[in-house]
Amino acid sequence: MIDHVSVAVGDLAAAAQFYDAVFAPLGLTRLVERPRTTGYGKRYPEFWLNLRIGLPAVADDTGVHIALRARSEEAVTAFHAAALANGGRCAGPPGPRQAAMTTYFGAFILDLYGNKIEAVTFPAG
Repeated sequence: MIDHVSVAVGDLAAAAQFYDAVFAPLGLTRLVERPRTTGYGKRYPEFWLNLRIGLPAVADDTGVHIALRARSEEAVTAFHAAALANGGRCAGPPGPRQAAMTTYFGAFILDLYGNKIEAVTFPAG
């Protein structure tokens, strides 16, 4: 249903460096670079960073939340660790959670601008 998502950032170079590290455990790489936008994905850019010069960080409670699939619990944990090591903040440590339909393993981070990003994997079976 969703083709791609975008988040606004105030410093494209810093945000791209952050997401290079955070997305590596999820298998997402930088596929497109333009003066005001950078696109990440596996084969097609599905997650975009859009430069908004002077953009302040958003409030932690905006309600914006983007969840990305991870291939394993280890990838979720590595995503979270990479975010914290590169200036992100914890919004929920790696661990099991109850979703509407099933349990899953996930972690939440706030990026350099307060965007809430989750990595999630579902148990087999």
